[in-house]
Amino acid sequence: MSDTPSLTAQDALCAVMIAVSASDENIRTAELVKITNIINNLPVFAEYDADHVPRVSQTVLDLFDQEDGLDALFGLIRDTLPERLNETAYALACDVAAADGEIAQSELRMLEEMRYELNIDRLHAAAIERGARARHMTL
Repeated sequence: MSDTPSLTAQDALCAVMIAVSASDENIRTAELVKITNIINNLPVFAEYDADHVPRVSQTVLDLFDQEDGLDALFGLIRDTLPERLNETAYALACDVAAADGEIAQSELRMLEEMRYELNIDRLHAAAIERGARARHMTL
């Protein structure tokens, strides 16, 4: 694992979004647009260099190809992301999962794993999920 690049806190947030998008093995355009909009508009990414996204994406995809890659990914995220941003990470993941109007079973499993790995309280997770659903409703 020594060849895995180190991440910044913003990279870790990107990794979470990319992981949920890639979890169903189909990164959709709506999800990429959502990730781009989040990076371009949220204060947590104000000083972030979006040129890092392809490297972070490749890191996530490379880890997905490894036997214990998901554990390694969450280890990187936990080591890099300040605990106070765990709920932010989960909220971003929920927004990306909801972006295309459907949440696949694999995305639901990834969100469940994220709740566990990021130590998100079930009640807080439900509120975050409800907010994502409300933001992505269509007529």
